Amino acid sequence: MKKQIVVGGVPIGGGAPVTIQSMTNTPTRNVEATVEQIRRLAAAGCEIIRVAVPDMEAAQAVGEIKKQISIPLVVDIHFDYRLALEAVKQGCDAVRINPGNIGSPDRVAAVAAACKERGVPIRIGVNGGSLEKPLLAKFGGATPEALVESAFGHIKLLEDCDFTDICISLKSSSVPVTMGAYKLMDEKSAYPLHIGVTETGTPKMGILKSAVGIGGLLALGIGDTIRVSLSADPVEEVYAARDILKAAGVRKEGPELISCPTCGRTQIDLIGLANEVEERLKAVDKPITVAVMGCVVNGPGEASAADVGLAGGVGEGLLFKKGEIIKKVPQDKLVDELFRLIETL
Repeated sequence: MKKQIVVGGVPIGGGAPVTIQSMTNTPTRNVEATVEQIRRLAAAGCEIIRVAVPDMEAAQAVGEIKKQISIPLVVDIHFDYRLALEAVKQGCDAVRINPGNIGSPDRVAAVAAACKERGVPIRIGVNGGSLEKPLLAKFGGATPEALVESAFGHIKLLEDCDFTDICISLKSSSVPVTMGAYKLMDEKSAYPLHIGVTETGTPKMGILKSAVGIGGLLALGIGDTIRVSLSADPVEEVYAARDILKAAGVRKEGPELISCPTCGRTQIDLIGLANEVEERLKAVDKPITVAVMGCVVNGPGEASAADVGLAGGVGEGLLFKKGEIIKKVPQDKLVDELFRLIETL
C-alpha cells in the first residue's frame, strides 16, 4: 500500500479514495476571477485545485484565495524557490515543484523546512518534455525509465533533507510512455502517485487519451489522485475525470448513463434524448444507472441492470425500473417523466 499524505485535510494514498484535481487558467493575481473559477470547479466535483504561481504577486494572492474557497489549494512553481516559501507562508496546502530545478542544496533545504514546519506536502512533477539532458542521452529519449530515474533524483534531494511527505507524477504526452512510467514507479516506490497524461489537446482527443492512460492505470490499481489535462474550460476536466473514475470501476458516486447504439429499429431521436439526459444528470448525485434505449421491444430487457430508464417508440415511449415497465409516456414528456421517477429513488 502507498504512503499516505494529507493535502488540506484530504488524504491521498494509503487506501484513500482516488481524488479529482484540476488547475485554474485564470491569472492567479486576479483573486476574484480565480476564486470564481475554483468555486465552479468545486461545484462540478473538483476536490483539489492547483494554481500557477509565476511571480511574487501571484504567490502573495494565495492567502486571499484560500480564505474564499472550500477545497485544498496546491501551488505550481517552477525554478524560483522564493515563490514556494511565500506561498507556504500564505497558507497553501501543497507545493508542486521539482527540487532539482531550484538551485543549490540550501534552497532545497529551505523549501523542505518550510513545508515540513507547516505540514505541506510536495508533489514532484516529472514531465517528458522537460527531462534533464543527461537522462535523455542515457536512455535515448523520454522513456519510462528516464522519467522514473528523474523522479528518484528529485526524491533523493528531499529525502536528504529528511522530507518524505511526497507525491509523484510522471507525465508524458504519449499514453504508452505515461503508462509505462507509472507502472515502473508503482513497482519501485511507495510514494502516492498523481496520474495524468499531459498536453492531450482539445476535449475530443484529450478525453480519449486520458481515458486510455488514466483509466488503464486505475484499472490496474495504480493511481491515488488524478488530473485530466484538456485545452478547454477546466470544468470539462472535472467532468471527464468523474466519468473516467466511474468507467474504471473506481467510484460509484453519482449517476451513470448507458444508452444503446442506434439501429434501423430506432424511431426516435435517440442521440438527442441521450444528450439531454446526460446533461440533466450533471445535477443528480445519486449513485444510480440510467438507461436511454431506442427500442420499446428490446430496450427494457437489455437495460434490466439499470435502476431506471426510458425506451422510445413512435409518438410515445416507456419508462422502466430494473427492467420492469412502469408506464407509457408521450414522447415529448419522456425526459421530464424520467427525472420525476429518478426523484423517487
